[in-house]
Amino acid sequence: MHRSNFFWFKNSHEQKNSGSSARWLKEHFDDRYANEAKKKGYRSRSVFKIQEIQNKDKLLEKGMTVVDLGAAPGGWSQYVIDIVRSDIGQVIACDILPINSIPGVTFLQGDIREKKVFKTLLNKIQPDKVNVILSDMAPNMTGHSSIDQSRTMHLVELALNICRQILVSNGSFVVKLFQGEGFEQYLKKVRNAFKIVKIRKPNASRSRSKEVYIVASGYTDSLLCH
Repeated sequence: MHRSNFFWFKNSHEQKNSGSSARWLKEHFDDRYANEAKKKGYRSRSVFKIQEIQNKDKLLEKGMTVVDLGAAPGGWSQYVIDIVRSDIGQVIACDILPINSIPGVTFLQGDIREKKVFKTLLNKIQPDKVNVILSDMAPNMTGHSSIDQSRTMHLVELALNICRQILVSNGSFVVKLFQGEGFEQYLKKVRNAFKIVKIRKPNASRSRSKEVYIVASGYTDSLLCH
């Protein structure tokens, strides 16, 4: 979820409730990853998560076709297009939210769960399929852990289903999720669909967060169809 607006409250009750926002602001501006992203012209601090995953797992290569789900504000796509190269590779960024244009990146705005939007994605990648699917999708958080976890699991199941439909054999998949109810069952599904599966918690992930990334390679569609 992207925090772009902060509201300053006037009455004493609201000021008390704004304490967490103030702490987040201080943490954000003291954050070396946020500062480094700004310095290097990246759109988000999360770029350092995919950079660390790439440095460790070497999933991305020039000439690949990559789909970036939940791409806004575009930091991952910025990083990936420099690796795959727009003259021989392709990055398709998808999000409900708008994204300012990124040189070499094709942007598809809409809800990927809708048939019309998914069909548009298919038209952009045919006749070739996709080498890597990246999913940094997350729901709008309610603050109720059971609801938020359920919504998150729905999105990661969606991402895995998209793998079934467009990922090439031996392709790779990176997906963000949160440790909690449904995590182990989902991890088992991914392990049944890919030859190599690792769990990563990049240094740029906040230490208090339950956020982790499943990094999977060697997609075997026959396993996923069981």
